[in-house]
Amino acid sequence: MSLRVRLLLITAALLLAGLGLFGTVVSGRLSHYQVDRLDTQLRSLTQLLARVPAVQPRPAADPAVLDPALDLIGAPYLVYLDPDGTVLRGASSSRLEPSVLPSAADLLALPIDGTGAFLPAADGSERWRAVVARTAGWDGTVVAASPMAEADATVAQLRLTSLAGGGVLLVVLTGLGWFALGRGLRPLRRIEHTAAAIAAGDLSRRVPVLARTGTELGHLAGSLNTMLGQLERAFADRAASEARMRTFVSDVSHELRTPLFVIKGSTDLHRMGALAQPSDVDDAMRRIEREATRLTALTEDLLLLAQLDDAPESQLDRAPMDLRTLATDARHDLHALDPSRPISVTGPGGAGPPGPAPVDADEARLRQVVTNLVGNAIAHTPPGTSVRVGVGTVDGRAVLEVADSGPGMTAEQAGRVFDRFYRTDRSRSRTGGASAGLGLAIARSLARAHGGDVELATEAGQGACFRLTLPRL
Repeated sequence: MSLRVRLLLITAALLLAGLGLFGTVVSGRLSHYQVDRLDTQLRSLTQLLARVPAVQPRPAADPAVLDPALDLIGAPYLVYLDPDGTVLRGASSSRLEPSVLPSAADLLALPIDGTGAFLPAADGSERWRAVVARTAGWDGTVVAASPMAEADATVAQLRLTSLAGGGVLLVVLTGLGWFALGRGLRPLRRIEHTAAAIAAGDLSRRVPVLARTGTELGHLAGSLNTMLGQLERAFADRAASEARMRTFVSDVSHELRTPLFVIKGSTDLHRMGALAQPSDVDDAMRRIEREATRLTALTEDLLLLAQLDDAPESQLDRAPMDLRTLATDARHDLHALDPSRPISVTGPGGAGPPGPAPVDADEARLRQVVTNLVGNAIAHTPPGTSVRVGVGTVDGRAVLEVADSGPGMTAEQAGRVFDRFYRTDRSRSRTGGASAGLGLAIARSLARAHGGDVELATEAGQGACFRLTLPRL
């Protein structure tokens, strides 16, 4: 059964039990009240008749006079008994048949302490309530009895009315409860529809605002939306990771394929005897050596990136040092690679002279970072383009900059320049592992392993500035 039906059945069962208990208690209290009232009335009457002197048999009274009198005193049956149980004198309403009156034996068995007692009619058709009192001045008893038919009818009528009213009330409240539960469970149905849409693939769906945030439904909706946001991000991250993995595998395959083809082609030529001259063999060996060197560099770069992804701190051998040493070496490297370039060493941003930049770092790894930045400036700017190396401290962090006045990059290129195997010019002839598009990715990974980063500021036609920032010692 649905939750709506189960709740309605539980509510109806509780309502039915409550109505039944209420009707039972009310009818019981009414019956008890009727008996108490009748006992009080009969006890008062017997106490009054017990003081009457010895009773003598008299002619029966006229029913027209006796019946109203008995109705007035509330006891349709009065009788005097001697100790043997013989009826000395009695009076009963003419509307009562003799067969419905209590028997003398039952009257004699009643307690004479003034408490009320039930006794059956002579024919067993109904029950009576009677009170007995001992008479004064002679050894006898007086009994006042009244049938319980009217009181029982009143209680029965109350029970019937309660049953009918309770049934009607149960039906009405059950109908109202059906609609009320449907309205109350409507937010859960909306949650169900949202979950179904998400299960169908729409991860952007969210549970609508169902109630105030302080209510249970409000808390539930908020928690579900938080969970759904986390799920959507997790799926997006997984999809992005899978896309990066596919791109990575494709790029690695492409980078490995070219040198392997060169090596395989050279060996095939030698095997087929096409390299007849010693000079041809020497050329083939040089090509094989060059491509093997390239494969070795590429493999080492990939291994380093994998190690930095897995446990970056374990790849570092830290010691105190100053980035000014790397800046000076970078200037010499730039001059050695292209003596025609104007090279300057300044403070960060080109303001003032170089400043101290003490750090606790692995000098060999940072040299690898700076070498990549210098090689990037040489490879992607025309010969003779000026390069500035800046070093110092900015906002409590050590900074080393390599800035050029070359063509710069677009925003799309700048956003992907640190991606692995990304090259802004894929037609460039490549030599060495860095030309595979791993240099800047390695530089950023090494910087982040030190707790820093490599940032890029560039615009098309405005040059590029790569900034290495590290925690200052």
